[in-house]
Formats: sequence, C-alpha cells, structure tokens
Amino acid sequence: MRHIKLLITSVVFIITSICSYAQNLKTNLRDQPFDNNWKFFLADDAKAATSNFTDSSWRDVNLAYDWSIEGNFSPSNPTGNDGGYLPAGIGWYRKTFVIPADWTNKSISIYFGGVYMSSEVFINGKSLGVYPYGCSSFSYELTPYLNYGKENTIAVRVDNSQQKNCRWYSGSGIYRHVWITATNNVHIARWDTAITAPKVTAKEATVEVTTILPLGMLAMYSYVLL
Repeated sequence: MRHIKLLITSVVFIITSICSYAQNLKTNLRDQPFDNNWKFFLADDAKAATSNFTDSSWRDVNLAYDWSIEGNFSPSNPTGNDGGYLPAGIGWYRKTFVIPADWTNKSISIYFGGVYMSSEVFINGKSLGVYPYGCSSFSYELTPYLNYGKENTIAVRVDNSQQKNCRWYSGSGIYRHVWITATNNVHIARWDTAITAPKVTAKEATVEVTTILPLGMLAMYSYVLL
C-alpha cells in the first residue's frame, strides 16, 4: 500500500466544532449568507458611510444586485457597446444587523464575491479599505469594530463612473453573494495556504502545506498520514 506523507511546515489547527448561532443564523456553519435586507441608493453621498445616517428612503434590495441592468439603453451612455449602452455611475449599499453577544470570542470577517467596481467598505463609519478591481473576490476583518449584541452598519460605496473600463458587459454594484464568516480566534487564514509536492516517486509523495495562522500563534507541527 502506498504511503503519502504529509509534512505540515506551519501550524494547522482543525476546527472541529463551531458554536451554535443565535437568532436566524444556522448552526455548524462557518460562512453565513449575508444577502438579504440591504438598502440601495443610486447617487453619491459621503454621509452614507456613517452609522447614524438615515437610509429609510432608500430602495430595499437583496443581493446580488446590479443596478445597470435596470437602466435605460442609450447611445449616450459612456459604457458604449461593450457595456450594452447601459448607465453606470456611483451607488451606495447599506445594511444594519446585530452580531450575537456571545460572538466576542470569534474572529468575524465579511466576504464579497464580487463588486463592480472600485468599492470602499465601511463598518460603523470606519473605512475597511478600497478595492479597485471588479472581477475578483475580497474580504475584510470586522472583529475590532463590531458592537456585540447591538446594531452594526455596513456601508459600501461602489464607483463605476470611470468608463470605458471593460470589454464586455460588467454591470454595476454588488453583483455576487456576500457572506459573514465567523471562526475561532485561532484559525487558518483565508487564501493563505500553499500546497506543494517537492518529492514524488512511483511509491511515495511528500506534500508540504504552508499556512498562516492569525494573531501571531507560531509553532511547528508535523503529521504523517498512513
């Protein structure tokens, strides 16, 4: 029987249990859907980043939501034939939600499957960063900025006004799903695991897994799978 040796060159913790989530969050899920009950406004307003901003007059939407597809076709729209002669512009999304009080021992992040394009994300008025691209996913850590057991507000400014910027129809806004990710404080970081096979023979293979553990938890472990 062939043996495959697994050499882990950095710490790997396997999280075998996740706490039961409160309210309508499902149990035993690391990633929680975050698509419903957003507010949307097709214009620019810098005040929309703040948590005390009133968005009651904004449109109710569920994600994914592309605002361009609902616009009017016009040869004067700057997207041109590549963008289907549809409008683009700047839009804002906001969502108010409650993080369970018993999540204080969790690491919590938000994951965007795709936003077109040039987005800036705010949590409770704090800018988490600007992501200039439109076709790839990205994630931000929320943990330091959350109010546990109380209301929190996510605001997303999307700027698709610089045209032309695509060779095909891209749409505008948060056009893919959004997730809240809750893990233990000690966990394997998203996108930070590399797997290589430096030695492969007809009878044996050595697989090296290198990963990054947040919060500076450094150690060295090796495992052999038989």
